[in-house]
Amino acid sequence: MDQLWRLERPLVMGIVNVTPDSFSDGGRYATCEAAVAHGLALAAQGADILDIGGESTRPGSLPVPLEEELSRVVPVVEALARQVTVPISIDTSKAEVARRCLAAGARIVNDVTALRGDPEMAAVVREAAAGVILMHMQGTPATMQLNPQYDDVVGEILLFLEKRLQFCDQAGIARRYVAVDPGIGFGKTAEHNRTILRRLGEFQRLGRPVCLGISRKGFLGHWLKRPIERRLAGSLAAACFAMSQQAVQILRVHDVEETRDAVTVYQALQDGADKAGAPT
Repeated sequence: MDQLWRLERPLVMGIVNVTPDSFSDGGRYATCEAAVAHGLALAAQGADILDIGGESTRPGSLPVPLEEELSRVVPVVEALARQVTVPISIDTSKAEVARRCLAAGARIVNDVTALRGDPEMAAVVREAAAGVILMHMQGTPATMQLNPQYDDVVGEILLFLEKRLQFCDQAGIARRYVAVDPGIGFGKTAEHNRTILRRLGEFQRLGRPVCLGISRKGFLGHWLKRPIERRLAGSLAAACFAMSQQAVQILRVHDVEETRDAVTVYQALQDGADKAGAPT
C-alpha cells in the first residue's frame, strides 16, 4: 500500500464523474463507454490515480440509490482496471459500492464522510487492505452550504481528522493506508476555503498525505467571477500556492494534463532551488 502514496512529487488524481449532475462535468461521462474513454485519456495525460464516482456531492445534491450507483461505477472500474496500471479510487460513502469496486480492481476508497456514512465501510476497507481518503464535511451535500460556521475552521477540521485517524486505528486500518482531505467547498464559505489554503501546512502535523480538491470549485468562481468552464487558471494558481507551502501530496483535479504540467514545472524549479540555491 505504501506505493500508492509515493510522494517524490504531488500526485495528480484525475476525476471521472459517472453522473448526470456533478457540478463541473455532470452528464459528459454518464455512460460506461464515455467514462472509460475519459479515464483512459486522463491516464494517458499523466494521472497518477483515477477517481471514479457515481454519486454527485455538489452542494444541494441528494443521495443516489445503491443499485443505481453500482450500475454506474462497477462496469467502469472493471473496464479501467483491465486497461490502466495506475491505481483506481472509488469515490463513495456506501460500503457495498466500495466492496464491489474493490473486488473489480479499485485500490482506494475516497469517502467524503470519512467512514461515518456507512457503519460497514471501515470493515470493507480493512478487509481489502485498501487505501482510504478521509474527508471533512460539515453537514451533508444537501445542507452543507446553507450556513457553514466555525470558530476556528482549521483547528476544528484538524481535530475532526485526528479523531477519524484514531477511529481507523481502533478499526484496524493501518495509518499507512490513510490520506486526509480538509474538504475544500464541503461546508465552507469562500473565506473558510481561503483560510484553509493559507494554513494548509498545519495539516502536515497529522503525518498523513493531504489530498486537496480545489479544481474549478465555487470559491474560485467567487473570486474570479467566472463560470465553471473558465476556472482552470484559478485552479492552477491555487494548486501552485498549495505546493509552495509543501503542504499537499495529492491534487484531485478535472484538468489532468494542465495540472501535471504545473506540478512538473514547479518541481523542476523547486529541485533547482534546493540543489543550486536561489537563482540570481
